[in-house]
Amino acid sequence: MLVSDALGPERIPGGRRRGRQEGRPTLVIGELNVDLIAAGLARPPQMGDEVEAKSFEMVLGSASAIFASGLRRLGHPVGFVGKVGDDFFGQFCRGQLAALGVNTSWVRTTPGATTGVTLCLSTKSDRAQVTFPGAIAELGLSDIPFDAFDGFGHLHLSCFALQKRLRPAFSRLLATAKRQGLSTSFDPNSSLLGETKKQALRLLPYVDVLFVNEREAGELSGKSSPHAAAKELSRRAACAVVKLGSKGAILARGGDAVVVPGRRVRAVDTTGAGDSFAAGFVSAFLAGESDLACLKRGNACGALSTRAVGGTAAQPDQKELSNFLKAVAQRSVARETSR
Repeated sequence: MLVSDALGPERIPGGRRRGRQEGRPTLVIGELNVDLIAAGLARPPQMGDEVEAKSFEMVLGSASAIFASGLRRLGHPVGFVGKVGDDFFGQFCRGQLAALGVNTSWVRTTPGATTGVTLCLSTKSDRAQVTFPGAIAELGLSDIPFDAFDGFGHLHLSCFALQKRLRPAFSRLLATAKRQGLSTSFDPNSSLLGETKKQALRLLPYVDVLFVNEREAGELSGKSSPHAAAKELSRRAACAVVKLGSKGAILARGGDAVVVPGRRVRAVDTTGAGDSFAAGFVSAFLAGESDLACLKRGNACGALSTRAVGGTAAQPDQKELSNFLKAVAQRSVARETSR
């Protein structure tokens, strides 16, 4: 029996109070691909142009996998549902997740399919991506076991546009998770225009934490400023977080906004920084921390992840994260004292 058979009519159940999910595993249902990263570009290339990269690596990619890796590194148990092809890239993705301690029992291999690939062109401040979806687009509701949510405390969904078969079922997955007492988070990681925007907006009543970057926030809300966008989106989702990269982040809940500045590190590659931010935020959210503490932890995890090539190589564990936040607080106190 599959989860599609077990789902009843969509409705919004009460869900559990924040903080009760700590210690219970998080379920990530999402895309898997390798990232082929050309890093250290002085500038983005133009068509017909050539630029030199300082490094090139193949690493575990995908927003969902980077989030799962970041949360696992912070000590949270994580299970993953996804699809790969029967090829070397698929073996690589599954092996990397397993090595990080993520439960890959529900990562399916599709014979004849090709594992997704993303080519990342990265400067110190930003990156561009070209993605071949492959098996990503083949994951559907029928691939998810009916008891997938049993024993889990939180559901995270991401990469809305690329998951073409699964996308129409996002609302059913979120509604079922809420009905079964899980908290939820959603990070579209997609352009949100036209029908995709309409579909994404329909998800928000089932979302406890919505993560969007500045562009996505504007597209989804219709507002020109991140502050206005966060407030507008928080009227639909329980909590809306707008990630602003090096400028920090904004959180809105019920129209009230909290802002934290970015944290400066020696950045090498920004690939997956937003997904590491989400992992840090959710880690604090599941522990019942305040909105401000969640933002600070998310900001720190996003910043620290940029210190190496790829989305997972420099993700912090709890000790490194705590030391970083302590150092930030000490510098803040020193600045105030010197005034």
